[in-house]
Formats: sequence, C-alpha cells, structure tokens
Amino acid sequence: MGHLKTAKVVMFLIAAISGLLLAARELAKAAPAARANQANSTAQTQSSLDFETYRTRIEPIFLKPREGGVRCYDCHSVMVTRLHLQRLPEGSSAWTEQQSRQNFKVVSQLVTLAEPLKSRLLLHPLSPEAGGDPTHTGGKFWKSQDDPEWRMIADWISKGFPSQQQISPALKKDTLDFDVFKSKVEPIFLKTRPSHARCYICHSQPGRPFYLEPMPPGTTNWTEEQSRRNFQSALQEVVPGDPIASRLLMHPLAPEAGGDPFHSGGRQFDSQNDPAWLVMAEWVRAGAVDPPASSKSALIYVTNSAGDTVDVIDSATNKVVQVIHGIELPHGIGFSPDGSRVYISNESGNVLDVVDRVSGNILQTVPLSGRPNNLTITKNGRRVLVGIRSEPGVVDVIDTTSLKRVKSIAVDGGVHNVYVTPDGKYAVSGSLESKAATVIDLQSDHAIWEVKFEQPVRPMAFETNSDGSTRRIFVQLSRVNGFAVVDFAKRAEVERIKFPDKTPGFGVAEGREGTPSHGIGVSPDGKSLWVNSTFANAVFAYSLPELKLIGSVELTEVHPLGRAPSGAVPEWITFTPDSKLVYVSNSGTKSVTAIDISTLKVVGLIPVGEVPKRMNTLVLH
Repeated sequence: MGHLKTAKVVMFLIAAISGLLLAARELAKAAPAARANQANSTAQTQSSLDFETYRTRIEPIFLKPREGGVRCYDCHSVMVTRLHLQRLPEGSSAWTEQQSRQNFKVVSQLVTLAEPLKSRLLLHPLSPEAGGDPTHTGGKFWKSQDDPEWRMIADWISKGFPSQQQISPALKKDTLDFDVFKSKVEPIFLKTRPSHARCYICHSQPGRPFYLEPMPPGTTNWTEEQSRRNFQSALQEVVPGDPIASRLLMHPLAPEAGGDPFHSGGRQFDSQNDPAWLVMAEWVRAGAVDPPASSKSALIYVTNSAGDTVDVIDSATNKVVQVIHGIELPHGIGFSPDGSRVYISNESGNVLDVVDRVSGNILQTVPLSGRPNNLTITKNGRRVLVGIRSEPGVVDVIDTTSLKRVKSIAVDGGVHNVYVTPDGKYAVSGSLESKAATVIDLQSDHAIWEVKFEQPVRPMAFETNSDGSTRRIFVQLSRVNGFAVVDFAKRAEVERIKFPDKTPGFGVAEGREGTPSHGIGVSPDGKSLWVNSTFANAVFAYSLPELKLIGSVELTEVHPLGRAPSGAVPEWITFTPDSKLVYVSNSGTKSVTAIDISTLKVVGLIPVGEVPKRMNTLVLH
C-alpha cells in the first residue's frame, strides 16, 4: 500500500514537471511575439512623435545648466533612472544622431501622446503647486506650466497624435497655395540679408533636408518646373495652418524669438515680426484645414499697440489663425452683431477702420474728431462709440449704416476707455486727466452723472442684477494695486479692494510704477471677476457677488541676460463665451496667456505682435 502511494506521488510529480516544461515551451514560443508587439507599440509611439523636433528643440533642454550649474544630463547619464541619456562622446557637446535616436526611444516611453498633463517627462520636474509630481531628485526647475521650456515640450507632445509627420503630401498640396509660394515665399530664399549668406546658397547643395533646385547658369530665378519641386520640398518642412510647428519657420528663427536652438545657416529672422517671416507664416496659416464647426465658437482679437497688426486667435486651438495688416497703432476693437465687420480705432490716422472679418481687408476709414483710444458698440449694432483722448473730451458716434461720424457727446475729460453697460442703456467713459467715470444716457446721448476719484481712471468691468441692469462697476485706477467698487444705484464708490501682499516687486524695471493694475473683466456667466496685477505679475480671480479671492495665476516672465527677471506687463482681459477660458494680453512678452477658469491653470501661451494690449472676443454663430 505504501509502495502504491509512493508510485502515485512520483507519477504526479512527473506530470507536474511535464506540464511546467510544456508551459515553458509555450511561453518561449510566445515571447518573440510579445517582444514584437512591444516593439510595435514602441515604434508606434515614436512614429507619432516628431524626431527632428525632439532633436533640435527638446533634447538641448537636457544639456542646459540649471541652478548651481547642474544639467539634467549630469544625473540622467550616470544614474539608473527611467530617463537614461546616452553619454556624450568625449570632447563633444552634443549627441550623435544615433545616440539621439536612442535617447528619443527612452523619452518616448515617458510621455502620453496628446496629453502633456499625463506625461511623466513634464510632471516630474514641475513644481507641485503648478500641478507637478510631489518630488523630483533633480529639483523642481519649472515653477509654472507657463515656463517656455515646459510649453515647448507640451506642444511637442500635444502634436504627437496624430503625428504631424503623418499629414500626407496630398493634403499639404491641397491646402497650401503654390502661386503664393512662388510669388511671395520663394523669393525670400534668394534675398540677401545683412551679414548672412542667402538661404539658396546652402540649401541648393545635395543632401539638405530642405533642398532647393540649383538655378540654370546665367539666371536669377527658377523655372516653373523647378519652383514646383521647391514647393514639394517646402511642404515637407511645414504643418499647414501652424507656423509654430513648421520647421521651415522655426529653424532659421532666433532662439530668443522662439526658434530652434541652432541653425547652421544662422539666425535669419530675429523676430516673429520680421516681414519675411510673417510672409511665410501667412502662407502656412492660410493652408489650415477648417476645424469642425463646433470648435469655431469664438475668436480672440488682439491689437498690437506698437505695431501695425491685429492677431486673431482661435479659442478652440489657441493658435493665431489670421493677422490683419496695415493699421498702424491699433487701439480698441469691436464687432458688428453678425460678425461680418471688425471696427478698429486707429491712433496713427485718427480714424475708425472698418475691416471685413473674413478677408482682413480695410473696407472703409471713418475720420474722427481727434486721437482715438478705446471703442465700444451699442447692443443693436447701429452705432460705434469711440473715446477721443484729445481734450476737452468727447465720445464720437459713428453710424454703422452710413459709416459716418454723426455726433460727438461731451464728457468730463479726454477719454481713455469707453464701455456700453450690459443692458445697453448707458455708456461709461473713463478719463485719465479728469480722474472721472462719466455715465451717458444712450437715449438722450447726454452725460447724466459721474464719479470722481483721487487717481486717473483706467479699465472698468460691470456686474449686473438678476434683471440684467447694472449693479456695480469695478474700476482700476492709477497707482492703486487693486480696484474700486462703484454702486451704480448709489452713484458712488462703496469699497476699495487691494490685492494680497504677495507682490514680488515687478513693475519698477518696466517703468510701470504708476500702473500697478491694468486689465479687468467679469466672466460671461457673472460668477467671477478677473483682475491683472503688474506688480504681482499675475491675474487675481474673485468670486461674485461676494468679491472673495479665489486665487491667482502667475504670468510669464522675461529673463534679460545678466539682470533680474521682469514681468509680462499684463494689459487686458477677455473670455470665451462659455466662461471656460480667460485670456490675458502680455505687452512685455509679445504674448497672450490662456487660462482655464475652473482649474486656474495656464493652458496656452500664444505669441503675437508688438506690445499687445486691448482684446475682444467675437462669438461665431
């Protein structure tokens, strides 16, 4: 009986071992397939991320010295971490292409395509206060999601799916105009720029990624056939509709202006306002594939006060989709109710420019009684009201049917800003000189009351009662780091709100001591008030009607060589109609910051023109 039990145990063990061996054989057979699937998954991830953008714009970040002179590379090339970087060749300051591709494979595993906020590469070195991981052995060297490096990597990850490289040449050909390329873009490659070789001289050499056809001897231009081949070459270097993602524009652009770290052909463009760069940008933007109608809900218009352009931002993508040219020193901006016309006050010509929204062409100019500042439009769209800064102070009234100035309404002092109240019954003008806010009855077109302050009056915002009538006016004043609260029914100031004492000392180097706070707005849903602070280099959010501080959002900084950082110098505020996003114009950084209202997080930093100030939102129906 004992022998029988022993025999059964031995047989059981033999069967078990046989089963294990069979399973091992099956696993061995499956392993290559699993490895292949893993390799395919990795390859798919990598194929959806642009390697050239990684190598020229992302990888150099790992070699940048941080506080104390330490680089990401110094730790991540010797320590066992998820981000393991190849050792640089001895005596070299850059990786070989093969090493960069190995680094690229590693980095690709640390990102989630199209989702920067789920990507370890971005969250680990980001401050927890800005949404980053709790700790990072190498320190938190990104204090904000507004950091230019953070935004650059986020943009690369966001564009990773679908891959920009997967845009077919056929699509690019269909959306980008060959005739514009031949007549306006191609001549740029032949232009002699001071202290620079022409683009053509280098790019006509064999083996160049962007290859230009060698011109026939004795000629100074390309044949039609050669231009078409140049066009096909250029298509491989651009992303239709998106100049910032297009290597053709970013590679020769100076790093200080947002371009790639190095271009062997030199910094051909010092600024995104270079005329030649703008020509190429307009060509690329015009090739945009129309987004779905649902995403075309609102356009953010930004007047570049020290330039001659107005930038138009699509709130669905936070990209500039149009640039209106030819209006020198644009100030205020408004729209006809149907969105077909854009009205812009023009300080250089003392006129109101009437612009066709779709084409961006100036349809007509309306002479004004003096130098204009901001403008507004009545609720029925029949009249544009333009504040005239020249003394003694009037609001010009332009009939939108005849497009003629029909009258000027006298107010107290030269007008800096003018608004129509939400119910459409009144206009309110503010004056720097008289330090007054003047209320105009729009039925009689006469000033009916005013509030005097001890300081010049700057931007204003309006809160309504439940019936839509005006309840309070929030008024910014010179030399006040906060704002005044005016009770509309009482016709008097009833409260003064000061910002929290957390100002880091911005505004002095920028020469803005007299303007601690500029830019204010009430969200369309009436639930919050947003106010810029130049001194804090931030925007503060308050709940309504309580006026309780919700929080603040830090804005981008300028880092001059050898000097302390300076601020963005925020100027104006506008919103998307659904109250999901608020936009702040940064006159000191040539940019607009887009902020998620619910999370108080920066979701976009959009480059625009010279000294952007006034903004307005056009709702497309």
